[in-house]
Amino acid sequence: MRARRILAVAVICGLAYGAWWLPVAVSVGTGYAARVICSLVLNAGEDPDVVLRDYVAHEIWPLGTVIDVRVDRDAGTTDASTLGVVRARAIHRDGLGCTLVADTSESELRAVQVDLPRLPPLPENVPWPDGRRGPVSPAPPAVEAAIDRAFAEPNPAGEPQRRTAAVLVVHEGRLLAERYAPGFGPDTPMLSWSMAKSVIAALVGIADAEGLLDVDAPAPVPEWSDPDDPRHAITLDDLLRQSSGLEFDETYGATNDVSRMLFARGDAAGFAASFPLVHPPGTFFAYSSGASNIVSRILRDALGGDLESTLRFARRALFEPAQIRTAILEFDASGTPLGSSFAFMSARDWARFGLLHLQNGMWDGRRVLPEGWVEYVTTPTPASGSRYGAHWWINRGHPDPSKQREWPSLPAEVYTAWGHSGQYVMIDPTADLVVVRLGLAQRDVSELHGIEPLVHAVREALTGARP
Repeated sequence: MRARRILAVAVICGLAYGAWWLPVAVSVGTGYAARVICSLVLNAGEDPDVVLRDYVAHEIWPLGTVIDVRVDRDAGTTDASTLGVVRARAIHRDGLGCTLVADTSESELRAVQVDLPRLPPLPENVPWPDGRRGPVSPAPPAVEAAIDRAFAEPNPAGEPQRRTAAVLVVHEGRLLAERYAPGFGPDTPMLSWSMAKSVIAALVGIADAEGLLDVDAPAPVPEWSDPDDPRHAITLDDLLRQSSGLEFDETYGATNDVSRMLFARGDAAGFAASFPLVHPPGTFFAYSSGASNIVSRILRDALGGDLESTLRFARRALFEPAQIRTAILEFDASGTPLGSSFAFMSARDWARFGLLHLQNGMWDGRRVLPEGWVEYVTTPTPASGSRYGAHWWINRGHPDPSKQREWPSLPAEVYTAWGHSGQYVMIDPTADLVVVRLGLAQRDVSELHGIEPLVHAVREALTGARP
């Protein structure tokens, strides 16, 4: 009898969980399709049918087989529908990219516009990074061979596919090699996923240097303003180092916290800030896109609290001095930049972002990032086992020599902006090297992305050095 009761309770609990899980999963998947396809089509000019079939359907399998997506370029809308029952819409606004319509109306979002003049184009006949001219001479054959392998599919007849879109190699400050998949080119803005975290970190560093923020002070988060709230002690540094101690599920699934935050909510930072503290701040590493969006709202509020002020600052302080011309920061419906996941730049501009860090924050003799900032973001976060700095991944490895570095064949000094589906801006100061790899891999596995063998082969070809 007791066993039957236990079984009955288990069945009831399972049914109750399923009743909650299914509608949330369908809502999140539908929102994902609308939001991501909007960004990839209306920012980057990709084909919506190809994006749905070759990328989004794999990300939200098996839901992708029953989703219908319609993109209206003239209206700037992307609508997704699952079996005609659950619907989601994302809209595109000039200068702002795409935003999911959630917890607000489309008309309210459309009422918010920005009026920023376009930056003048870089000169055509001047070599990168100061102009638009590409590599001035062929790359060494070994470098070209490494790029060949980066574009080749490990299993051409099957799945998953790595779907490399762009590879750039910058050596000693010049663009040594670049290659693009069909449909992509030097001016195509490409999705960051979590590389956006490193962009937000750079903006925070500049704001800190200008006295607008204090990285070491308790984070100015309204939800934690009560001194008796244990979250009140969380600093901006804790958030940047993914050591806030907040509860947040980043396991990537249909109903986890990060998916609900990005694809079913209109206020990403408010959602993330609502979670309780489960570890003392600074003592436990837990990678969290929620923390990054809290940082993004803190930055927005310090800059004036609105879209245009945020974009003006980003342009004036970072993009314009580093000659980045294609950057698009995307926002949630509350007006917070989605610094966890949604920034776009051309591959050449991602390479400029990497070169800026390789040059210790200097550009053409001008200091862009504060002195010491690159050292700060690449200083190991103790709780991370020396795998993470401050919104940058690092290769220092665990102090215990029996535990390998993230990329064992690469030097310990390597650090990278790293995003879902194989986005990398990898910096190797020992070889004066930046390697950019962008794409939409059908599985989030670094071995599929091929970044480590790519960088290893390139640095060996250029320097003959081994770590």
